[in-house]
Amino acid sequence: METVKKPMYAIDRARWKQLSILDQMGNIGTEAGRTLKLKRNGEDFEAALIRALDLFDATVELLVSVKSHRTKEVLRARDQFLQALFVSDDPTIETYFMQFAIAARINR
Repeated sequence: METVKKPMYAIDRARWKQLSILDQMGNIGTEAGRTLKLKRNGEDFEAALIRALDLFDATVELLVSVKSHRTKEVLRARDQFLQALFVSDDPTIETYFMQFAIAARINR
């Protein structure tokens, strides 16, 4: 059996650092939503999950480096996303992230 080599994904952290927290959370929400949709459709969601977790990690790393009070919220959102993905299929996490996407557009 032949194995298919999947490309590794890693966000450009220098570029990510330049985004506002609203843009970061909105982008995380896009990947989180994509992951949940793929799972609901019975499709392979591994690549989308890896991207979503990398975005969460990049944001947390940045927040920790500046000792931001927002770190806990992002970690809680990550936890809720994983709960929705693997335990509850609760769609409210998508609504939560949508608010950041809307706020980011309004702030432009």
